[in-house]
Amino acid sequence: MAKTLGLHILADLYGVEAERIDRVEDIRSLLETAVKVADLTKISSHYFQFQPHGATGVVLLAESHISIHTWPEHRLATVDVYTCGDPSKAYRAIDYIVSTLEPTRVDKQVHERGILEVPRESELQQVFLKI
Repeated sequence: MAKTLGLHILADLYGVEAERIDRVEDIRSLLETAVKVADLTKISSHYFQFQPHGATGVVLLAESHISIHTWPEHRLATVDVYTCGDPSKAYRAIDYIVSTLEPTRVDKQVHERGILEVPRESELQQVFLKI
């Protein structure tokens, strides 16, 4: 039996209205709200405004991280949501980001990270009997 430690979602959001992804203040609000909506644990964050336009940001989480990089001139945002623990939190965060930015197209990849083999109960009993 396998156990997955983390879920990593990579999403390219095309056709986003440029004004939604141009200013660092909007990117900050987007990611900080996504953290709250997904019930994640923020450790710290950092944001940067590019000139003449575009922004990037990352939120370090106890569960891992959320990041975004934007190209308003191409109406593109790339998003990275990686969490350990409850996988529904990663989905809630990306769903909030997508619904807020309203892209015309989303290319999304979902990767299970840290896939471990977990011993079956009968195998655990044998280990404990040897101790």
